[in-house]
Amino acid sequence: MQNTLRIAGVVDDSVVDGDGIRYTIFVQGCPRRCHNCQNPETQPLEGGRKETIEHLMAEMKENPLLTGATFSGGEPFLQPAPLAALAHRVHEEGLDVWCYSGYTLEELRNRHDKATDDLLAAIDVLVDGEYIEAERDLTLHFRGSRNQRVIDMNATRKTGAIVLLYED
Repeated sequence: MQNTLRIAGVVDDSVVDGDGIRYTIFVQGCPRRCHNCQNPETQPLEGGRKETIEHLMAEMKENPLLTGATFSGGEPFLQPAPLAALAHRVHEEGLDVWCYSGYTLEELRNRHDKATDDLLAAIDVLVDGEYIEAERDLTLHFRGSRNQRVIDMNATRKTGAIVLLYED
């Protein structure tokens, strides 16, 4: 189990990266390079800093108002093993886990990679799909373009079909 993440930074009390008050971790590195990316500084693979899961958990525990953690980026699925481990720790604290990815759920499942599957199994909500400038819509819940989906992963695992949390 990996214990270290390469991150660009954190926001310790976000209300825009998922329902409730969230501890948002912006991972470092993304190969997608979406036009007008909201976080272009997170794209280089060699940027950011290394941070341990223990340190991130200690910071989360300092805020009793948190409802969950959000993995954003960069691209979280470039570091699925340590994020899966972190997600399990977050759940142990009674918090939920949201994850943003430029990849679709179908693309991630088609990797047939244990670490990717472990992370998918450990998240409660997946916001999937790359940001597409032509699909930009500021009225959407927790996403920037109409092609992106907010997937309730718990319901999706239970039913076997993709269940959206927001369909606006």
